[in-house]
Amino acid sequence: MSARDSLDPAGSLWDLIAVQLRRHREERKMSGSKLAEILDLDRSSVSRLESGGMKLQLKHAKILDQEWQTGGLFAFLVGFAIAGHDTEWFKAHAEMELRASELRIWELSWVPGLFQTEDYARAMFEAAGLRNIDAHLALRMKRQDVLNREPGPVMRVFLDQGVIEQPVGGPEIMRAQLAALLERAQHPNITFRIVPRCVGAHMGRDGSFKIMTVGHSEVAYTEACGGGRLVMDGTEVRSFRLRFDRISDRALPVDASIELIKRIMEGLQ
Repeated sequence: MSARDSLDPAGSLWDLIAVQLRRHREERKMSGSKLAEILDLDRSSVSRLESGGMKLQLKHAKILDQEWQTGGLFAFLVGFAIAGHDTEWFKAHAEMELRASELRIWELSWVPGLFQTEDYARAMFEAAGLRNIDAHLALRMKRQDVLNREPGPVMRVFLDQGVIEQPVGGPEIMRAQLAALLERAQHPNITFRIVPRCVGAHMGRDGSFKIMTVGHSEVAYTEACGGGRLVMDGTEVRSFRLRFDRISDRALPVDASIELIKRIMEGLQ
């Protein structure tokens, strides 16, 4: 079965968009190459849009609506799809994470999954009341394969001070977790910076997110209770990049951040 044949327009709004895109193109007897030209994309991107391998961006939806005089159909569909929750977003985000050349991470609540020890991750899953914890744990550890890649991605990680102070799983587990962060911080492509609580209100208080550079494109993933959201629209991704830069303005320098992690680790008894 081809990717196009596996689309489920009744169960996924993104699949509906892909099906409608192909239908409208074929009704107008337009080639994929011509559509690629209109959207300023390559031909393979059009194939991926129509097979569900790539999500239509809002800017492209607006071009289609104008070109095909749809009365805003595609912009409406993409808008509704963005506002909703797609169960495939986390899976797609994890696949992009594995291929990314650069990762910029802001974490408000937990040590990022890419740096969690097994004990820390288990304690987190138990606190969340998840079933089949061993399966979740295996997937979490598998994601960390990206850290062993050669060349590894450039990673800039900003953590709220509460992330390193909250003793998830108890003092012993948290000490090991902080030690793991310090070990990772020795890698030249990974930096950790802490946003201290003394800075008060700042842009990062709205929630955790990451920005991934994959090829020549940037994609953001924002976390939320019950699931996250993958952001591929260029304008919206730029807003996350601006937010990341603003958080950077409030963070401690790298050396001061490492010293703070060490002090907190030494205070865990």
